Amino acid sequence: QVQLVESGGGLVQSGGSLRLSCAASGRTSSTYPMAWFRQIPGERRDFVSAMTGIASTTYYADSVKGRFTISRDNAKNTLYLEMNSLKPEDSAMYYCATCPQGPDYHYRTNYPSAAIYDCWGQGTQVTVSS
Repeated sequence: QVQLVESGGGLVQSGGSLRLSCAASGRTSSTYPMAWFRQIPGERRDFVSAMTGIASTTYYADSVKGRFTISRDNAKNTLYLEMNSLKPEDSAMYYCATCPQGPDYHYRTNYPSAAIYDCWGQGTQVTVSS
């Protein structure tokens, strides 16, 4: 199994920036796709961004395109999310996920679904004040 630990969240003013990190340990692999989701209490966990392992293909939710950048350092087993031009509606608990179920070719269509990921971190809170 893979253990994930997120960090880097905090309180920031609207228009500010934060950089989230997700450190992976255990049965990690540079070939595993990894993703970021976010969740507000009482609501579903929403897709934010994902990156495949081998080709490093990236995916973004429309709401964050042009503002957020996902990256990974396979040598450090760490996933990052650079968040710029933050808005109050970006406030949420941010989760890192990996260990997607199913064959690799399904990932390019299934990546936004939280249900396909078996490994999750505990989350890091991001709060953007107006």
